[in-house]
Amino acid sequence: MATRRRPLHQNAGSRLNFRPQESYSFEAKGRKPLPEPSSICNVLLMMVLHVCRKTLFVDTSIKVAVYGGCLFLLSLIADILPFPRSYFSSSANVFNVYFVKLGWGWTLLVAFPFLILTSYTYCCGKRELVLKHLMRLGISTCCWFFWVNTFSYIESNYGRCNPKKHSSKSVCLGAGGSWYGFDLSGHAFILIYSNLVLIEEARAIIGWEGIRDLIRNEEHARSNSDASVSNSPLRLLTEVEFLRLKESYQKFTPYIRSLFIGMTTLSVLWDIMLVSTILYYHIMIEKFISGAIAILMWFVTYRYLYALMRNLPGEGLFKYRDLNINRSVPLNKRSSSTSVKNDIPRFMGMPLYAARNVEEESQQNEDQSSAVKTQL
Repeated sequence: MATRRRPLHQNAGSRLNFRPQESYSFEAKGRKPLPEPSSICNVLLMMVLHVCRKTLFVDTSIKVAVYGGCLFLLSLIADILPFPRSYFSSSANVFNVYFVKLGWGWTLLVAFPFLILTSYTYCCGKRELVLKHLMRLGISTCCWFFWVNTFSYIESNYGRCNPKKHSSKSVCLGAGGSWYGFDLSGHAFILIYSNLVLIEEARAIIGWEGIRDLIRNEEHARSNSDASVSNSPLRLLTEVEFLRLKESYQKFTPYIRSLFIGMTTLSVLWDIMLVSTILYYHIMIEKFISGAIAILMWFVTYRYLYALMRNLPGEGLFKYRDLNINRSVPLNKRSSSTSVKNDIPRFMGMPLYAARNVEEESQQNEDQSSAVKTQL
C-alpha cells in the first residue's frame, strides 16, 4: 500500500515568515549624477581635439632632437646640394610675409588668451596666481626681443661691404653695395622658440575635460554631504572658489577649445615654415646656432626656472591632470580596485561614461556592504 509522501518543505511557511529579532538598517547613499548625453557636434569636436592633442603633444625631447638634427644635417645637405626652387623659396610668399615675419605676434595672439582663460579657471579666479602664470609669456617675450635684436646687431656690426669702401651696413646698402655679415637666422629662432612655447602652454588642456566630472561629483557631494568623494581634488576649495571654478569652466571651455585648435594649427604652420627656412635660407652654422639658442631658452625657462618656481601650466588650486593613473605605484603592487579603475575602457583617451558609472556603482555597493558588516 502506497504511503503518503511528506511535503518537501513542510515548514516553508514558518521559515519564510521568520524575522530576526534585531533588524539592521543603514543609510543608503544616493547615486552620483550622470553626465549629460553627448550630441553629435560634441562628439565630432572631441575627435578634432583628440587629433590636435596627438599632433601637438609629441614627446618634446624627441621634437628637440629632430629640430637639432634637421638644422645640422638637412641644412648641410642644402648648402652642398641646393634644393629645387619652389613657392616657399621666395621670401615674398604669403606665409613668410604675413606669418613668419610676425611670428611672435601670432604666437601671443593665441597663447595669451588661452593662458588667461585656463589659469583663471584652475586658479578659481585668484588674480595674483593668474598674473604669476602670465609672467611666463612676459619672460618669453623678453627672450624673443633680446635675441632677435642681438642677431641683428651682430649681423650689422660684424661684416664687410663689397666693395670695401664702406664700413657700416646702412651706408654700404645705401651706396648700392652688398653687405656680408654673420647673419644668424632670426626666423629659425622664432619658429622653434614659438613652437616650443606653444606646446608647453597648451599642456594646460591635458585632463581639461575631466574637470567637468570633478565639478559634477563635488557638487553632488556638497549638496548631499556624501563623504565617498573625500579624496576629490576639489575638496579643499571654499564655497566661493568652487562656484568660481564652476562658472568659469562652463563659460570659458568653448573658447579654450577653439584657441587650442588654433594653437595646433599655428604649430603645424611653424614646422612647415621651419623646413622652408632650412632648405632655402641662411647657411648651416647660422641656422644651427639660432636653433640651439632657442632650445636653450626653452630648457632654461620651462624645464628649470618655472619648474623650480612651481609655475608650470596647469598648476593652480587643485590638480586635474592624470588623476586616474597612479604612475608612482608599480603594476604588480597596485590593488585590485586600482587596477579595475585604471582598466576602464576609453575612447580617444577619455573614459567611457557607461563603464565609469558601472565602476562607481560597484564602488558604492562595496561601501554599503562594508557598512552592513560593520553594524553586524
